[in-house]
Amino acid sequence: MGGLRKLTASFVVSGPCGVAVRDRLKHLTAEDEGVLRAVGAHQGALASRDLKVRCAEGLEHGAQTWAARKRDLTKESSSRIAGAITKATHDQWALARRCQAAHIQNLAAGIRTLRYRLSLPLGEKGTKRAAGGYRSKSEWFRKSRRLAMLEARHTAAVAEWQAGRVRVVRGGKRLFNTRQHLTEAGLTEEQWRERWEAERWFIAADGESGKRFGNETIRVTPDGEVSIKLPVPLAHLANTRHGRYVLTARIAFAHRGAEWADRIEANRAVAYRIHLDTERGRWYLTASWQRPAIQTIPLETARARGMIGVDTNADHFAAYRLDRHGNPVGDPHRFGYDLSGTAGHRDAQIRHALTRLINWAVRAGVAAIGIEDLDFTAEKTREKHGDRKRFRQLISGMPTGKLKARLVSMAAEQGLSIVAVDPAYTSLWGGQHWQKPLTTPHRKMSRHDAAGIAIGRRALGHPVRRRTAPPPHDRSDRAGHRTAQAEPGDRVREGTRPPTTDRPPGEPPPNGKRKRGTSASNTVRDAPSTQQWVHDSLMRTG
Repeated sequence: MGGLRKLTASFVVSGPCGVAVRDRLKHLTAEDEGVLRAVGAHQGALASRDLKVRCAEGLEHGAQTWAARKRDLTKESSSRIAGAITKATHDQWALARRCQAAHIQNLAAGIRTLRYRLSLPLGEKGTKRAAGGYRSKSEWFRKSRRLAMLEARHTAAVAEWQAGRVRVVRGGKRLFNTRQHLTEAGLTEEQWRERWEAERWFIAADGESGKRFGNETIRVTPDGEVSIKLPVPLAHLANTRHGRYVLTARIAFAHRGAEWADRIEANRAVAYRIHLDTERGRWYLTASWQRPAIQTIPLETARARGMIGVDTNADHFAAYRLDRHGNPVGDPHRFGYDLSGTAGHRDAQIRHALTRLINWAVRAGVAAIGIEDLDFTAEKTREKHGDRKRFRQLISGMPTGKLKARLVSMAAEQGLSIVAVDPAYTSLWGGQHWQKPLTTPHRKMSRHDAAGIAIGRRALGHPVRRRTAPPPHDRSDRAGHRTAQAEPGDRVREGTRPPTTDRPPGEPPPNGKRKRGTSASNTVRDAPSTQQWVHDSLMRTG
């Protein structure tokens, strides 16, 4: 490969394993909201206490300690609520451990980069693969101080990892820090307090197969009636038998409603979560359940009807359709989105762009979509990109994880498969081999459109490059046909032959006058005659 890194093989991404739908709890009375707030605050306090105990246990956690925590919570709630709280606590602690490991890896990558650059002479130029030395002694000194700071942070993080200590904020670290910047956030203290308390509430229950309607704690009937099993200290708030409270709101899931109804009528497990959107003042109920593992189709089957290659960019998807031989079909398509603003706005933009992309793929009749397996984990470091803040913000703002999850789940509903390919050199080779040949007066090709072709060809198993070596023997194809087209401009039509002259090629004509030699005629009419015409008096007629 001549210094190029080895490309990973393309693969078909596994389908989704879970489903979640949401509907609004409308027409709640003041009494309903009071009960929901009381239940959320009580169970949220239990969840906070349980998380504190779990974090204190660290690596000494085991089945016995888990059972002891659950018994303590059962006294103040119920066995099912206690099980849901302890399971949520365990998941949150595990997530914190994974984030801690990623933080350690990020610090180690920054330390390696700084050590390498500090070891180089000042002003030494870098390459495409590695940065060079620092520009001045002042910059070298500042980076050496930063290296010492990163090493101290890395040592502390590794010590916490080995001790099993994690840092978790129930309610979110970002919202916690917003308390110190209320003016910039445009919030009052009362508004922040309401949002903070709502984020720390816990009104959720895991499903149970075999139980009535798939859940005993939060039960939703086929006609949409929602009832909650109240914890023991709040049992006096019940408005029906067995310590249950029935809400006045009715649920009717517009999306996947039939699938949800089939599950609860068969008493299959469905998990529920109730939460409050403080900005809108609305209550929502989210239902979720697991799906059996979807068998991915073979890669050759996904390639049978062609492919749509998609290049992911900061503000749009650049997509191009290719047939199964890797030839571009039609014109490029672009699906724009805006990643500025709130998280909800960004998520809506991504969903809208993916919906248009998938609908076009269905109309095109392909069976799969090829997309880059992007992962900027090692590309966001400040030490690698230095002062290129705009580029760091660009790659940090691309929601690659959420994009993958949404694309896989939305494509599976339309019967499409997702083929992940190695993103290396797609933009470079696409622009080099496909951008100029496909540009016409009526078709404008960008580098991103060409990258979509490169991604699609790689997903189909074809080489990205268009040019191949000529046959080894001669101009005939006795050694086999060419595997790709030749690059335009290498061989052109033979033009008009230069005139025959009496001087060597390239030598200017004498006295600036061009002397042209005689040339053979192309027709009989233009041919010079060898017959001499004579005047004969005998041929006259009287």
